[in-house]
Amino acid sequence: MYKKETLPNGLRIVTHDMPDRDSIAIGFWIGAGGRYEEDRVKGVAHFLEHIVFKGSRKYKCQEIKELIEGVGGAINAFTSEEQTCYYAKIPAKHLEQTFDILADIVFAPTIAPRDVVKEQTVIIEEIKMYHDLSQYYVVELLDEMIWPNHPLGKNLPGTPETISAMKDKDLKVFHKAKYYPGNIVVSACGRINHQKIVKLVEKRLGAIRQSGHSNFLNVAEDVSGSRIKHHARDIEQLHVAFGVRGLDENHKDRYALSILSVILGGNMSSRLFTEIREKRGLAYSIYCSSKTMHDTGLFTVRAGIDQKKIVDAVGLILKELDKVKHKEVTKGEFTRAKDYVLGQLLLGLEDTMEHMLWLGESVISKNKIESLKDIISQFERIRESDVKRIACDVLRENSYKLALVGSLSDEQYRQLHDLLKMK
Repeated sequence: MYKKETLPNGLRIVTHDMPDRDSIAIGFWIGAGGRYEEDRVKGVAHFLEHIVFKGSRKYKCQEIKELIEGVGGAINAFTSEEQTCYYAKIPAKHLEQTFDILADIVFAPTIAPRDVVKEQTVIIEEIKMYHDLSQYYVVELLDEMIWPNHPLGKNLPGTPETISAMKDKDLKVFHKAKYYPGNIVVSACGRINHQKIVKLVEKRLGAIRQSGHSNFLNVAEDVSGSRIKHHARDIEQLHVAFGVRGLDENHKDRYALSILSVILGGNMSSRLFTEIREKRGLAYSIYCSSKTMHDTGLFTVRAGIDQKKIVDAVGLILKELDKVKHKEVTKGEFTRAKDYVLGQLLLGLEDTMEHMLWLGESVISKNKIESLKDIISQFERIRESDVKRIACDVLRENSYKLALVGSLSDEQYRQLHDLLKMK
């Protein structure tokens, strides 16, 4: 059973007791990520996620790691477009110390100038690493086309230029503005007692009365501009990211879109995997994904394709995307895809960490908890015709964007451009 409570200062606490587990996963969720930044300090949310581990009011850098890892636990963090999460998984008996460490690094990080200077090099190397990995860099190129001149279309960790210019003051300003109780959720799952968690949070954080703001730039409707973006790179394979804007996190059809994503490319029995890899041998990996955000979303097809066969492969992808809009999926295919989505969710929720992440993200993004029973009920209302309808709504031919990283001839570029132009 999920339990949720809000302290007088606005900090929210959400828990799920899993008494048959020996572990506890706990996370501090902040409702701010890459899209909340100004261009001048692009990457500041991710930079701050790094720097809090360098020390806080009560804990030195090495202590933070040793006190968690020394009891068999793990501590980490991540930054996304709309959230930042600091989390740990530990044996249940070590909850109090772990909570205190997370609370201190979140609310009282040192942010020392010397640490900022050292971490600049680390983050710049991280940026270079992902730039060198073509399967990741191609997604950056796609984002630039999907959300032009918007924070969502700019690299989440920033650029070497913005990171090099970052000062401790910039990090402190962002921290003060975004890391306030009303913008934070504490999520915990495992062998826990809800009231014990609430008392821990009240004692440690209940007196904080800081306020701030969590505004972000809304996404514009216009998605005009280049249909293809190619980054030349002398590698054996062409990495492809093919996308279109999807649905926001509260859209009534978001679950129908997740079923469509599975039917097209969610697993090895999907249409694109069967057609592109199994029947034609044009790619090793090909899959679809659907991501939702506050006011927008992204539907993507990604693949690694033989450079000589790129035009044929993209043509077949377009054909499959077109087919699903004009012919309803079979009952068997629909049922398998729906059961796959629910089955993957159910399997994930068996783990305390995955359950904490699912629960925390739901509250920090939508301020509500959807139980597994509620989600199953919503899936049961979806019909085969809904999948066809949502395919027509989302897979809009004149909005398709294609990003490529690898070797591509001028003739191939022209052919790809013509393929997209015909759609």
